[in-house]
Amino acid sequence: MRHNDPHTQNESIARQLLLLAIPTFGQLVAEPVFVLIDTAIIGHVSDAALAGLSIGSTVLLTAVGLCVFLAYSTTSQVAHLFGAGKRREGFQSGFGSIWLSLCIGIALLLVLFLGALPICAALGGQGEVLEQAATYTRMVALGVPGMLLVYAANGIFRGLQKMGITLAAAVGGAALNAALAVFFVVVCGWGIAGSGLATCIAQWFMGLSLLATAIAHAKREGASIRPRMSGIAAAGGDGFPLFLRTLALRAALVATVMAATAMGTNVLAGYQIVYASWSFALNILDAVAIAGQTLVGAEIGARRFDRARSLTRATARFGLVMGVIVGIAFALAGLVAGQLFSPNPEIQMLAAVGMLVVGAAFPLQGWMWALDGILIGAGDFRYLSATMALVAAAHIVALAVLVFVATPLLSSDALRTAALWACFCLVLMGGRGIANGLRAKSDVWMGR
Repeated sequence: MRHNDPHTQNESIARQLLLLAIPTFGQLVAEPVFVLIDTAIIGHVSDAALAGLSIGSTVLLTAVGLCVFLAYSTTSQVAHLFGAGKRREGFQSGFGSIWLSLCIGIALLLVLFLGALPICAALGGQGEVLEQAATYTRMVALGVPGMLLVYAANGIFRGLQKMGITLAAAVGGAALNAALAVFFVVVCGWGIAGSGLATCIAQWFMGLSLLATAIAHAKREGASIRPRMSGIAAAGGDGFPLFLRTLALRAALVATVMAATAMGTNVLAGYQIVYASWSFALNILDAVAIAGQTLVGAEIGARRFDRARSLTRATARFGLVMGVIVGIAFALAGLVAGQLFSPNPEIQMLAAVGMLVVGAAFPLQGWMWALDGILIGAGDFRYLSATMALVAAAHIVALAVLVFVATPLLSSDALRTAALWACFCLVLMGGRGIANGLRAKSDVWMGR
């Protein structure tokens, strides 16, 4: 029959992925859009401010990124319960993550606000660059609880396959951030502090609007939204391996920033442009991964393992294709992107070099990221944590060799930039690709 034809099934899966991936991409780009807006505006304030933004945003994204398990583990748990027809239990599980996000967010706010100066100094900031980085970190720290609230709420709506809700909040937040950033920095002249304040306000707006929507949906399902220690503890326990995984990844990213810092202010400023652009483009691939994660999680919850396997293959292929498309566009954009972020011709050239290198590696990243989402959706958290730790350690060692051995032999900032991003793509992303590919070949990750 027609509906059993493999080609027809693949087309159906592709449509499902697109229907979920498109709104998911819109939601995902909110955070990198904040960084891109900050980068574009602050890049025209001064080179020191741009370099300070690189360090400050790294501090923020590292601290908040460690808590991305609030979204991923919540998506997996809610999708499993949704697939099993247990919607009320899914909402109650999600609100355990919401309460956990607020507890963690308040603690992070205090740590980042009070420790901004020594933390930024530890990443290599000095003089005016350190002052700019600490100022930005303090301002955005005020919005950290709102950021984590967004993570947890997104996990609920992704698990329920209601990505349109998260998209609406993200669009509103991005528009608000852009308007406030221009007003605070350009009109009021508050510099990097104004940029950080705009991001803080936008994150709280997104978090509170998603929370209100989640409460309304939970009440319709008869789910309890009050804080329960058992629910909070369960959310923390489920997400702990993903926390360790993210900790390893962030350690690798911080090490990359430190390597760029050791190579000079121009290399660091160029790195910030490439990283901000990569973070934006990567969300196209992550949208595919999250769509696959949601669908596979529901199929495993319903114990339809053959369907889960078909979705895995289709998602991996789709990720590879998107990686090729994004890679070509990213490399071409690198020829002009630097001019949008800095008036310095040297920094513009370094940004172009970095984006050409990263663009060539995007197909690998598309395939790897798709499988990453699938394994998260299946709840294979321990394997992902262990392999990420090994790959991150290898990347940090490679960076040390690059900085202390290879850098003195490289005659220009362009060669140093190319070597830095080649290490990032081949060791960090390539290593994760190998680990995910080997795991996806087995059936262990499905819990059969």
